[in-house]
Amino acid sequence: MATIAAERLSFTRLPHPAPANAEARAAVLANPGFGSHFTDHMIVIEWSEGRGWHDAVIAPRGPIALDPAAAVLHYAQEIFEGLKAYRQADGSIALFRPEANASRFNSSAQRLAMPELPEEIFVEAVKQLVAADQDWFPTVEGGSLYLRPFMIATEAFLGVRPAKEYKFIVIASPAGNYFKSGAPAVSIWVSQYTRAAPGGTGAAKCGGNYAASLVPTAEAFARGHDQVLFLDAAEHKWIEELGGMNLYFVFADGSLITPPLTGTILPGITRDSLMALARDEGLEVREERYSLDQWRADAQSGKLVECFACGTAAVVTPVGKVCDENNEFVIGSGGPGQLTGKLKARLVAIQRGEAPDPHGWVLKL
Repeated sequence: MATIAAERLSFTRLPHPAPANAEARAAVLANPGFGSHFTDHMIVIEWSEGRGWHDAVIAPRGPIALDPAAAVLHYAQEIFEGLKAYRQADGSIALFRPEANASRFNSSAQRLAMPELPEEIFVEAVKQLVAADQDWFPTVEGGSLYLRPFMIATEAFLGVRPAKEYKFIVIASPAGNYFKSGAPAVSIWVSQYTRAAPGGTGAAKCGGNYAASLVPTAEAFARGHDQVLFLDAAEHKWIEELGGMNLYFVFADGSLITPPLTGTILPGITRDSLMALARDEGLEVREERYSLDQWRADAQSGKLVECFACGTAAVVTPVGKVCDENNEFVIGSGGPGQLTGKLKARLVAIQRGEAPDPHGWVLKL
């Protein structure tokens, strides 16, 4: 359904009547947190049946006008992505693997019966927003500009069918650390709820997956944990992913395991990047099923020495403790592991232009 090339779609910049002043912006950037503050602008591109993608604008960030019968409000035709812009060592700005986000966005669109957006338009839209709001880069160490492209069905109708009108929108948020506990490693709660089932939307990045995770995540928080772990739907024994992150398991022999992409797990871009970096180090990385019982046994025997979660928002996060209704166990020393730290340092150095980029992942703007 992608019907227009990027060179045929020009972006019109609309005047902003009241952008944030320098003082207000500086106050936000000194302590941005994650996802609580937003930049001045947004990108909006329209899609309609017969015309395809059209009317691309760089607009002042503001409310979206929707008819009460808009399809997104009733049938949840909505998908999104998450990526970051980084300040480089030479002061320039760069994106990390935006074409991979564009590809995954289209995979999600296919699953939700939505129009695909040409990858070059996706990347150009992100670049345009970063250029418009580059003054919003946080001043805190490790800060970045988090970018949220999303698409919603806007046609007003109440019949169950794919909509005929959509909006693609990109917003941006200055970002600091994702986890707020300050602990050297996170504690996770094993949920009795199921995130995704075979044949469902687990591999798509759609809002419904995350809505379904809110109750179990709240349960984890109420019990004093940082994140929730989901097991498979069929047997409730195989590890799949955290609320919004992939998992890696590191063994004493230096090998790693990560659950395979069988359609119920989101194909994380950070997951894929870390797999490549580990293999660059000569490490064996296996994509295979790993059960909760085996995880517990391997941690208690010392066979498993580290575990980490990964995703765009939090990058790489060590997992120190795992709990469920009946048991809890600690991984390694309960803190960050050496290989976890090494892989994170390598990835972050590439993202920030502090190390060579052998895979061509960094796109300088």
